[in-house]
Amino acid sequence: MKLYNTLTRSKEEFIPLDGNTARIYSCGPTVYNYAHIGNLRTYIFMDILRRSLKWNGYELINMMNITDVGHLVSDSDDGEDKMAKTAREQKKTPWEIAEYFTGVFLKDIERLNISRPEIIAKATEHIPEMIQFISRLENKDFTYETSDGIYYDIGKFPEYGRLSGINLDDQLSGARVEINKEKRHPADFALWKKAPKEHIMQWDSPWGMGYPGWHIECSAMGLKYLGEYFDIHTGGVDHIPIHHENEIAQTVGLLGHPAAKFWVHGEFMLVNNGKMSKSLGNIYTIEQLVDRGYSPLDFRYFCLNAHYRSKLNFTFEGLDGAKKSLANLRAEITKHKNTENDISEDIINSFLTEFNEAVNDDLNIPRALGVLWNMVRYEVKSDLLYRKILKTDKIFGLNLDAIDDFDEFDLPETTDSKLASEIEEQIKLRAEAKKTKNYAEADRIRAELAERKIILTDTPDGTTYKIEK
Repeated sequence: MKLYNTLTRSKEEFIPLDGNTARIYSCGPTVYNYAHIGNLRTYIFMDILRRSLKWNGYELINMMNITDVGHLVSDSDDGEDKMAKTAREQKKTPWEIAEYFTGVFLKDIERLNISRPEIIAKATEHIPEMIQFISRLENKDFTYETSDGIYYDIGKFPEYGRLSGINLDDQLSGARVEINKEKRHPADFALWKKAPKEHIMQWDSPWGMGYPGWHIECSAMGLKYLGEYFDIHTGGVDHIPIHHENEIAQTVGLLGHPAAKFWVHGEFMLVNNGKMSKSLGNIYTIEQLVDRGYSPLDFRYFCLNAHYRSKLNFTFEGLDGAKKSLANLRAEITKHKNTENDISEDIINSFLTEFNEAVNDDLNIPRALGVLWNMVRYEVKSDLLYRKILKTDKIFGLNLDAIDDFDEFDLPETTDSKLASEIEEQIKLRAEAKKTKNYAEADRIRAELAERKIILTDTPDGTTYKIEK
């Protein structure tokens, strides 16, 4: 099995560091809001990696963090803590916000057939481990103190930038991080932030009351649960230039080597060939896709058609195609079930050999899907082949034997698409009415839709709808 290692920029054979057990750290969600489909693509990639390792016979110890403190509005240590900001806006405690959005996230990954990591750990439950990690860095002279926190001095770590390939000589002040006159270098990052008395989330420390920086939690919890050196660290490509670069700096400062042997990253998801943005109104959740008539597994199938290291462009036309393909795939599979035709073992072994080669070639799932379709469309219909086809679903996680609920996977009729467009137009008109403070018109639109059993819900990311049956 070969994986692409971002740290070495090459495919390398995967051999566990410790016997037959693969130890993996997966960067988890910051639970201040709903996970959108771009976020969830990364966790589908994480799941495919888990399934592929198990397919190869490895045992797993996979740890994922839940960030419920310390992730500032800017990844470069500026602005307000995302948890505190949402708590203030919704007039709830950060712990209430974290509990709610953690629950929604875990429900989303369950609906997407994403298996839970063996260990899920909250940042707020590991503050002592973070303080200890920072203290040890302080003793090794990798830190310095400013008026607002304890910072890591990247000047003490000449290899900074190895993962992302950035050149610190070109890292001018303000180019990537906001200017902080007390920093020795603009890329120095906070290990601990000092908190004013009114700050909601803070803990006592050797440096006074405060809260941890975002990057330290992963290093501290990875060390606790996976040891000083583990096999794989996963995350999205957005983590490479700052978050994971800083993780490596911290751990090398403390231990003398990066935490993980392999650093494996999933690419971005685009929407209509552009960036997802709240201002553009193109950030979607799984619940919103379900409201539009799609199954979560339609979205999973859509994601599996692109390699995890390739950008994936989301469109509803593309999702319609994925929905239809998944329905057709299930229909074709049933033609093999309970048939008594003979099929050569050589034919079956040829299919499985090609399938294994695809999976083990840096998780080439699009190619593996092609092999699956070749198996399904094979001219000889065989129950033995049917059982081998279902075996491949240990990788895909598509519930390929879910034939009894076949109607659920039919494409929405054209009238449904027209209705969705009409509802979206009404939502836009209502938003414009609220913007001009024409609340009577906004209420009229909501009430009119409610009479048609179309229920609107206002969320921090915009208005969603659900059609009651």
